[in-house]
Amino acid sequence: LDPELIGSVLETIQGLAEEGMTMVVVTHEIGFARDVADRVIYMDEGLVAEEGPSTIIDDPKTERMREFLSSIND
Repeated sequence: LDPELIGSVLETIQGLAEEGMTMVVVTHEIGFARDVADRVIYMDEGLVAEEGPSTIIDDPKTERMREFLSSIND
């Protein structure tokens, strides 16, 4: 996405989510996913590595997801 449009795109998606629209969103905006998603699927090398409620972002069960989250939070 154009960096200048990220805010308005995220705002639109959040509004749609609040209205109850079902969506599949692919994002690297982890904080946004935590706030908006009902379910999160973390994929690694084309495979589902972990899935669950958005709380898995704060308490991942797999080492691979912990490594990923650590790498983006550094």
